[in-house]
Amino acid sequence: MAPLATPPHRTGLLVFQPLKRRHCGECHAGPLQMLVLEDGAPRCLDCADLGHLVFLPRGDTALTRRSREESALSAVVVRFNRRRGRYERHGVLVEEAGLARAEERCLADAEARRRRRTRDARRRAQEDVRFAEAFAAEILRLFPGCPTDRARDIAGHASVRGSGRVGRSAAGRALTEVAVTSAVVASVRHMDTPYDQLLMSGVPRHEARRRIAAVVQTTLGAWRERVSDAG
Repeated sequence: MAPLATPPHRTGLLVFQPLKRRHCGECHAGPLQMLVLEDGAPRCLDCADLGHLVFLPRGDTALTRRSREESALSAVVVRFNRRRGRYERHGVLVEEAGLARAEERCLADAEARRRRRTRDARRRAQEDVRFAEAFAAEILRLFPGCPTDRARDIAGHASVRGSGRVGRSAAGRALTEVAVTSAVVASVRHMDTPYDQLLMSGVPRHEARRRIAAVVQTTLGAWRERVSDAG
């Protein structure tokens, strides 16, 4: 009974989950899963007038807080941790009706959060569409010879949210010429040259880029030439 002799600082009613087999000092029921200390002697929850309460394990902070708010009577449940040499909270005892009301409040909040997440996701999707369209328009401004569908594919690939690609960089979001050109070059490199095959065959990256550089520049030059034609 040694650990129970030195309970932690009390903040209201305190209930213990004993480490050893304990019996109620009043009705002798046991072994007890939970007990209350009265004058140093264990009492079962029924004898301590707490038997009507239900146990809510720790883990959901909002539900725990609201359950205690909704319950006229509640108690903190603790257990002694031998390794750490201290008592730790394992949950609370609350009124069943209070727990039900708290769950309803949490469900209402969860629904509100779900709706907010849906709105935010819809807003981000619309922003992503507008950004991809702006990125594609900038590609076509810099490379008017680039097929429209290809420009859209390049923009869509480069601007995927969370991808870490050039379109999501600060320069990409600002639609700088360097960032947009970099996205176009990457697309040409992978789609219009044997670059990927060279890498798969063991050619070092820098050497592979050197070998396909002329093709990349020729393609970019052809896509830029429409500027003079349009003029």
